Amino acid sequence: MDTFSRWSHLFLVFVLAGRNDLFAAASDVLDLGDSDFEYTAAEQETMLVEFFAPWCGHCQKLAPEYETAATKLKGTVSLAKVDCTVNSETCGRYGVNGYPTLKIFRNGEDSAAYDGPRSADGIVSFMKKQAGPSSVPLHTEEALNNFVNNFEASVVGFFSSGDSPQLAEFLKASSSMRDSYRFGHTTDLGLGLSHGVESESVLLFRPPRLSSKFEESVAKFGEDVSTAALRQFIKDNVFGLCPHLTPENRENLRGLDLLTAYFNVDYHRNIKGTNYWRNRVMKVASQFQSRGLSYAVANRAEFQDELEEEFSVGADGGELPIISIRTTNGHKYIMQEEFTRDGKSLEKFLEDYFAGKLKRHVKSEAVPESNSGPVKVVVADNFEEIVNDVTKDVLVEFYAPWCGHCKSLEPKYIELGEKLSADPNVVLAKMDATANDVPLPYDVQGFPTIYFAPAGLKDQPRRYEGGREVNDFINFLKKEATHPLVLGTAKEDL
Repeated sequence: MDTFSRWSHLFLVFVLAGRNDLFAAASDVLDLGDSDFEYTAAEQETMLVEFFAPWCGHCQKLAPEYETAATKLKGTVSLAKVDCTVNSETCGRYGVNGYPTLKIFRNGEDSAAYDGPRSADGIVSFMKKQAGPSSVPLHTEEALNNFVNNFEASVVGFFSSGDSPQLAEFLKASSSMRDSYRFGHTTDLGLGLSHGVESESVLLFRPPRLSSKFEESVAKFGEDVSTAALRQFIKDNVFGLCPHLTPENRENLRGLDLLTAYFNVDYHRNIKGTNYWRNRVMKVASQFQSRGLSYAVANRAEFQDELEEEFSVGADGGELPIISIRTTNGHKYIMQEEFTRDGKSLEKFLEDYFAGKLKRHVKSEAVPESNSGPVKVVVADNFEEIVNDVTKDVLVEFYAPWCGHCKSLEPKYIELGEKLSADPNVVLAKMDATANDVPLPYDVQGFPTIYFAPAGLKDQPRRYEGGREVNDFINFLKKEATHPLVLGTAKEDL
């Protein structure tokens, strides 16, 4: 290589190195370690820290969301990260034993574990509530209007003075609930006159984007302020008749029998178009209030995987809303008819639901034509017939085809089935829990999960927690079976 080429090569190396430094500097996530964590954290009023390992899959998935959130929160809340594979002292000091671990620090002190959403928007929303005071002081009407004109609901306390005992209770409540809700307060009762405030009170302002003629946009708290009472009031009123269901708030709505309308919900760029369909849902929903069913709208794209998994609804569904109902007892229904603009199809769907006329939607593989093997194949459509046969004790394995532990268990499970094939009172069964709906009260969170459903007690199945060798299962059944086991042709005594 001649002199010119060598200098050109070195120049290119320096340029690329400089570009890499620029790229690294462009990150809005603080990269901290053992040498600088303590003094940097002490300089931050509020800081979210991710303790991670580079090889961690969940950390890799979180990384771009975390980066985006850091950029959006720049100037409000700092986001930092610590690589625990090279900064063991810091990670050990804060008890990190899994990845990613996220913690909220205030002025250098470990304040709380972060248990909020893992999406960029979710992190931003959660951490904005952590910045500054738990309740924002509001001194002017303009400040009040700006505060309640937000994408989320706002809880505002109106008090007569800074010495008000009710204000003290309000601030205590806001501190305990700042992770979940936005709080503001004023000591000028006059700011609430336009909202009907005449004495000390608390108002909940629903987001302006969800304003509708079918319900009031403001709910009034009518009791003396206490954390418990205010928490219940917010829980009962924050969502209103038909909230916007998102990945971030879905856990708050999970304990409800819920009808959801999935369509192109976009409250950032198309509020009018979104509320066109929402208002049609609300018009029908208002006719069925106090019937024990809640309602919501959701962006179909955000829940597409779930729709495909649970209802086999493809991505190409047009502009009309897809309507589903999920109940707390695990039942699911989907509206087969097209959503009509006059709401008549939704009205008929709800009438049939409340009359008990709807057929439940059950995800199920086809019932096997032949099912005479030592292990019975169970699908959702024959679960009742096989597992809930009140005359039989049933040991049922819930598995996933890709599960390595399930594959290791399979030959032992078949051997067990062969040993029990002569017993008329015991059934060995298995179900692919990824291809079939698992009914309640069975709770399958990992694979394999094994339950014993005794004869006559099908509403009380018991999770099997023993060993997974053939003799372990046999010893368990000897103790738990309703009748003495029959192994091969020999009858076993209890």
